[in-house]
Amino acid sequence: MGELVDRVDEQDRILGPVDRGEAITHHWLHRVATIVCRDGEGRFLVHRRAADMSRFPGQYNFMVGGGAEAGESYEEAAARELTEEIGVRVPVRFALKFLCRGEISPYWLGIHEAVVDEDITPDPDEISWHAWVTEDELREMARRPTFVADSVEALDRYLSRGETAPADPLP
Repeated sequence: MGELVDRVDEQDRILGPVDRGEAITHHWLHRVATIVCRDGEGRFLVHRRAADMSRFPGQYNFMVGGGAEAGESYEEAAARELTEEIGVRVPVRFALKFLCRGEISPYWLGIHEAVVDEDITPDPDEISWHAWVTEDELREMARRPTFVADSVEALDRYLSRGETAPADPLP
């Protein structure tokens, strides 16, 4: 058995733990927690996924994250993923959640944000390149076919909230 996640319903109510690979294969809803990282200048962290990743290899994304483990809240998963993927421990703040129909499989996507003003250490097994970009540069990148398709809708929803400045760091 691989990574265990909570299978959820159309209202994001937990049905029980399942293998994430099985959830994807059978198109069962599960939870994914992501983080939009911004620096103090408001720039976005963009990265290229490692070429040997099982999902979206070599594609670009503006969110870091992954499946919420069984029994884990979106916020707990976001904080864990932030540390695992870019090597920082900073507060994460919930931004929005929506049912993403997904290119590979449907899932509930919890988007969080974090202000990251320290050096990051990306996990080379997950991230092969990264840079900080402006919102205009990010919008341009998102139009390219090398950008993770699922994150295009997430970007539109994130930016449509009307907040363009980075969130204040949490105490």
